[in-house]
Amino acid sequence: MGAGASMLRWEVDLCSQLADGGRFVIRYDNRDTGKTTSCPLGEPNYTLADMAADGVAVLDAYGIEKAHIVGASMGGMITQMIGLNHPDRALTLTPIMSTPDPGATLEASDAFDSGGHRETLSPPTSEILEAIGAMAGLDWTDRDTVIGVQMQMVRALAGSKYPDDGSLGEDFFAADFDRAINYASSFNHGPAIAGSEPWSHRLKDLDIPTLVIHGNDDPILPYDHGQALHAAIPGSKMLTMDGVGHELPRPVWDTVIPAILDHTSS
Repeated sequence: MGAGASMLRWEVDLCSQLADGGRFVIRYDNRDTGKTTSCPLGEPNYTLADMAADGVAVLDAYGIEKAHIVGASMGGMITQMIGLNHPDRALTLTPIMSTPDPGATLEASDAFDSGGHRETLSPPTSEILEAIGAMAGLDWTDRDTVIGVQMQMVRALAGSKYPDDGSLGEDFFAADFDRAINYASSFNHGPAIAGSEPWSHRLKDLDIPTLVIHGNDDPILPYDHGQALHAAIPGSKMLTMDGVGHELPRPVWDTVIPAILDHTSS
């Protein structure tokens, strides 16, 4: 899943529909989320390359040689890194609402140093930057405040077509908060991305069937990020979610799930 998000963001109903299509679905917590290991706030000891190796370790634990890798946002970056660093473990790649280089997003935010990454891709909207700024100074031990800020972020990330999908409400974030070992550490993903080596120049050598899925109303990784990713990976396909922001609202599942099942059918 994406930055700051545990495996719960992969909604059970979505995973069940993929499973009904004949897929064995594994979702897991990235470092610093949910039930997995955590670092002190602001001190991640890992990069995206390490998180890609984590995904491969999950496959090892299940005794799975190769898998279809699907990731959203930062998870889409991890998806790319698995394809680049562990190509023998990936059958297909599906990066959703992701980017070939997060530089525009990192440099636009004062919440963390970009690490010098930068491409000519669109930055986040001002509303998103305000929401990120609010999270930077948050008391992560205050359950009600955390839930409120997360709800603010969900509303800011929504596109124009489905402004209130309703699937990620207060009950969801309360359950996510209560499940986490150290909820504060989820904010470590920004600096972890910033500390990662740029990889966009390597994508031209990627030889794994890839489906890029992106909303054309995305306010944090705007549509040109998805277009750039599609252009960078030879032979990739692209599915545009019209009017969709940085989200996977339920109304688009009827399009997205069949597309993923078709892409992973070979």
